[in-house]
Amino acid sequence: MYFKGIARVDKRTKDLVKRLQSNEIAIIDHLDLDEVAAESLVKCRCKAVINASPSISGKYPNLGPIALARGGIFLLDHVGRDIMEKVVEGQEIEIRKNQVFIEGESVAAGEVLTVEDIKNKMEETKKNIGIVLENFVQNTITYVQQEQGMILGGLEIPHTRTMFKDKHTLIVVRGQDYKEDLLAIKPYIQEMRPVLIGVDGGADALREFGYKPDMIIGDMDSISDATLKCGAEIVVHAYPDGRAPGLARVKNLGLPALTFPAPGTSEDIAMLLAYEKGTELIVAVGTHSNMIDFLEKGRKGMASTFLVRTKVGSILVDAKGVNKLYNRKVKVRHLAEIIIAAMIPIFLVMLIEPSTRQLLRLVYMQLKLILGI
Repeated sequence: MYFKGIARVDKRTKDLVKRLQSNEIAIIDHLDLDEVAAESLVKCRCKAVINASPSISGKYPNLGPIALARGGIFLLDHVGRDIMEKVVEGQEIEIRKNQVFIEGESVAAGEVLTVEDIKNKMEETKKNIGIVLENFVQNTITYVQQEQGMILGGLEIPHTRTMFKDKHTLIVVRGQDYKEDLLAIKPYIQEMRPVLIGVDGGADALREFGYKPDMIIGDMDSISDATLKCGAEIVVHAYPDGRAPGLARVKNLGLPALTFPAPGTSEDIAMLLAYEKGTELIVAVGTHSNMIDFLEKGRKGMASTFLVRTKVGSILVDAKGVNKLYNRKVKVRHLAEIIIAAMIPIFLVMLIEPSTRQLLRLVYMQLKLILGI
């Protein structure tokens, strides 16, 4: 294997992909590479990915490496964190087999992960799933007692200008298959005109599809400046003690914002806010709802999500994976049958109506003259 290209270096994959160009080489430090991050790298169409940390540590079957392999991206794994200092952003580097070279000098070496290697490692991780699940459940139970105030009225819900009463609410998170699911429910959005909430990068996703979010909720670390400036109401997710690191970024842009101090994830508080404001139905796209989702986000449990979904479950519709329910394409034969069926009553009306019957007769006579019949 041999690759040569400009290197882009960043410890945060979601920041790196903002400047990664086609045919460049991505250098990341991402333990247990998750699927969403991998898909963002594939979308950039980079030549190769060099990971300073193990892309599969063996703790759980994370889906990022296989997503890279399916996207045809070469992966050089576990080269060591020194590479983050040795390679300068924008520098030209070479990959020869399992080594990284700068101006002919080897600066790092790692493991080339092929599709077969990744599948074997994934199988190994499945042996640990029982232990991982047990720890995950225990952590969830431990934190449920600490975070139960979320559903027992212990949180102060901010006063918003966005009105939810008797409306549907669509909450978009940039999770697995969010684009496909958002496309699948496009008719629902057009018909019901729900309140649109983008959770961090989910707001960018809404704008990609031509929608303007009514509200943006999150810690503001994975959303573009352009979307923050789109006119949506901004709610910054703060820590329970009131600290809100994301607020500084919003203020630097000269934008007004509310804060919502709460434990858990930003998608949890988005659901809770909509529920408390009297929304009729919550439709969730791309949200995290299972153990693998949460482990990929670096969380050891899902206490807040469990509690919030317990509270809002009666009005919650999770649209995750809805694009897979029915994806049959319309065939030309079926389309022709529909057109013919629609034309039959039109043709009959034309025959029965005197004026249209005379028009058809004139057209017929004109054709006879032209053709010399």
